Amino acid sequence: MTEMRTILLAEDSAPDAEMAIDALREAHLANPIVHVEDGVEAMDYLLRAGKYADRKEGLPAVLLLDIKMPRMDGLEVLQKIRGDAQLKKLPVVILSSSREESDLARSWDLGVNAYVVKPVDVDQFFQAVKTLGKFWAVINQAPDED
Repeated sequence: MTEMRTILLAEDSAPDAEMAIDALREAHLANPIVHVEDGVEAMDYLLRAGKYADRKEGLPAVLLLDIKMPRMDGLEVLQKIRGDAQLKKLPVVILSSSREESDLARSWDLGVNAYVVKPVDVDQFFQAVKTLGKFWAVINQAPDED
């Protein structure tokens, strides 16, 4: 049996992070969820540096990434991921309240896999995150060995 890959959530807003985690749990995903609060911490987790230096090897199933974060924003994180040979295939989904066309265009230019504008409506947000979580958890499962 393969070990469940984590879902990495990079989100500096505690209420938004809590909502995303609740939505993922409500989707009945077995994947462990790791929450980091900014881009520096996200990169430390991915590169197994800092307080994550001793975490198990392996990439998350998906990174759910906010754009507007302190220290290092989501677009900088995405740029670093896509420029790194070990990380560049990691699925990245932007979860952002930004509707700015420049953020959207830059995200696609940098190779984001999906861009979800956080709806103001809690039910819509839950539905979007549950759908995303199920999609990435299922798509990233290793094929059964015969």
